[in-house]
Amino acid sequence: MLTVRAYVHPALERKPPAGRPVEAFGSAEQAWFWTMAALTARHEGSSRPSGGSVPRPCEPDDVIRCLDMLYQRGRITLAHARVLRVWGQRGVAPDMRYPSERAEARVWQEALDRLDWLLQMRGIVVLSVI
Repeated sequence: MLTVRAYVHPALERKPPAGRPVEAFGSAEQAWFWTMAALTARHEGSSRPSGGSVPRPCEPDDVIRCLDMLYQRGRITLAHARVLRVWGQRGVAPDMRYPSERAEARVWQEALDRLDWLLQMRGIVVLSVI
C-alpha cells in the first residue's frame, strides 16, 4: 500500500511525539467526527482533551483552524459550519435517503469536500493508493 502525501510547509507541520507512531485519518469525515468527540470531551472536563487512544497527527484545534481558514476565504458559509456542528455532535452524517435530511446531506458533503483538501495538505488526512 502506497501512501500519498502532499508537501507541507515546515512551519505548518506538527511533529509527532517521539517514539509513538501516529495514525492519520482516512477522510475528512473521520477527522471531523474525531474532532467533535474530542471537543465534547474537553467541554465535559476530560483529562484527555485530544480525544481517543490512537495518537493522531494533530489536535482538534488544528481541524477547527482549517475550517476557520476556509470560512475566512469564503470557501464555506455559516450554513456549512452549522451542519457540520449539528451532525458532528450527533456522531452521524445526514443521510440522502431521507427527504428531511437531503438538503443538509448536500451541504455536509460540500463542506467536507472543501475541508478534505486542506486537511490533506496538512498531513491530517492521508489517502492510501493501492
